[in-house]
Amino acid sequence: MQKFDIITEADARVLPRGGTVMLARGGHVTPLAADTLKERRVTVVEDGKTSADDASLVPRADIRTVAIASDHTGIAMRRTLVAFLRGRGLAVQDLGTEGTEPVDYPDIAASVAFAVARGEADAGIVIDGAGIGSAIAANKVDGIRAVMCCSETIARYSREHNGANVMTLGATLISIDDARAIVTTWLGTSMREPRYIRRLAKIRDLEKK
Repeated sequence: MQKFDIITEADARVLPRGGTVMLARGGHVTPLAADTLKERRVTVVEDGKTSADDASLVPRADIRTVAIASDHTGIAMRRTLVAFLRGRGLAVQDLGTEGTEPVDYPDIAASVAFAVARGEADAGIVIDGAGIGSAIAANKVDGIRAVMCCSETIARYSREHNGANVMTLGATLISIDDARAIVTTWLGTSMREPRYIRRLAKIRDLEKK
């Protein structure tokens, strides 16, 4: 992770979109740089408030690639969201399923969770009947923070406060229009505040116990 004593406009312009950088203690971000960092969705963490190791937990803000899968109950919603996401210019890994025969949600949740955990996708979406079981299953994969989102508010909080990198949706609980709105909010929200990042580190530490 890059570390700066000062971040200028010139620095901000060349930083990777959606990335995370560290500002040294007593460091400074110029006003023009602050605007550019915001536009490029770059997260700046302060040395002393957040360690480099903790900052690495921050999910990518500028999502470019999404892995998505559904069980048999979510096929229509998944197909609509695949077209919607591709229409926004995102690369989409459509992991199925296609048939009407029942499939088990842990399997489809795992396919998305492992794609995100391996870095093959920036974020993941899993759809089953209620979204609950897939969230439980996805969270068993190391490095995954999956949240079942049934509203735009939960979608925003799950990213901003909890650093979710996988969202689950319930095809029997929300409409396709709701799903589009929820996904839009989720994709457009990033995590920035040191207090939230610090809490992610505590979750990581729980996994090690």
